[in-house]
Parts: sequence; C-alpha cells; structure tokens
Amino acid sequence: MIQIKYFTFNPFMENTFILFDEGGPAIIIDPGCSNKEEEKVLTDFIRSHKLNVEKIVNTHCHIDHVLGNFYCKQEYTASLIIHKTELPLLLAVSTYASNYGFHQYHHVEPDAFIKEGEDLTFGDHHLKTLFVPGHSPGHVAFYSPEQKFCIGGDVLFHGSIGRTDLPGGDYDTLIKSIHEKLFPLGDDVTVYTGHGPETTIGVEKSTNPFCAIS
Repeated sequence: MIQIKYFTFNPFMENTFILFDEGGPAIIIDPGCSNKEEEKVLTDFIRSHKLNVEKIVNTHCHIDHVLGNFYCKQEYTASLIIHKTELPLLLAVSTYASNYGFHQYHHVEPDAFIKEGEDLTFGDHHLKTLFVPGHSPGHVAFYSPEQKFCIGGDVLFHGSIGRTDLPGGDYDTLIKSIHEKLFPLGDDVTVYTGHGPETTIGVEKSTNPFCAIS
C-alpha cells in the first residue's frame, strides 16, 4: 500500500509530497524545500523511514513547486520527471527566482518527460497520469484507482481552484480539466492539493463555488 506524507514548505505554503513504502521505494512530488531547515525536515523523514527515493516529479513547474529540485536530485541521484510542455516554465524560474528572494536557486534539467496514458511507477506501484492543463499549460496529476487518491497539484483546492492569471494559464481550460478529468474519478476520491488541506471530489463537485456541478 502506498503511504503519503506531505510537508508545507517555502513562503508560498506549498505542499511537498512523499509517496512511499515503509523501508522501501519512494518518490518525491513537487519538492518545495527552499532552505537548509526545510531540506533537513525532508531528509530526516526519508532517512528515519529508510526510504529509497527513485524519482522526483513536478506536477507543474511554477517556482514554489520546483525550489527543491536541485537539492533532491543531488541528495538522492534520482531522475527528475516533468511534462514536456512545462519545460519553458522550468527554464524561466532562473530568470525570476531572485525577485522572490531565492538567490540560491539552481536550475536542473529534467531527465525524462511523462505524458497522459503513461503510468508513474515506483517499486511495484503504478499511478495513472492525468493531463490537467489550465493552471499551467502542461500540468499533470497522479491518480491511484486502487487507493482512491489523486495528487492534484494546483488544479483543484478545498473550496477553490488554481489561479489562471500566470503565463500559460487559462480559466476555461482549467474548468474543463476539472470537469472532464477529475470529477469523473468518483466522489470518494481524496485529492491531495498543492496548497492547503486535502479534499474529496464529492465535496468539491457539490460545494466548490468555482466549479461545482449544480
């Protein structure tokens, strides 16, 4: 069974996820650790649970979700995986990171690209890749049909949705992604969000002021 742990890092209050088997394989999704203290929190957890980090994955490449890419790649020598459409956003982070006070940011090239229809695997586990653009042009989410959870990034939040006023964002595209890719997963699916607490498809389908189905 996949276990899930997340930490809230950096001034943007971004959720960094570790998916793992106790004492076994693991992946890090959206490493947002931005300083030595946050890096230590992440590493201490991984060491204490004796995890082997196989992959580092970005749901999308806005700055708050990629700040820890360099550290994690150096620390764990794991492959960095993104959707190919996100590459220009990843490259752009170096040009503006210092504007947000992240003067030590180091760019890391992805090692592989993932697309819809491909499974994200680690150990014996498989997660389905969902292409859910709108917040960013190449945003992906990862879904476990067996355990009924989705690592959703910045697409759908508890009572809200991802912003669409950043480069590459589009409101209509985001709503379409939510309605066509996330809502059909089922009301009992838990969505682990890129910011804030987790929620469920059922709650957001019935109460979310931006995308509920009346």
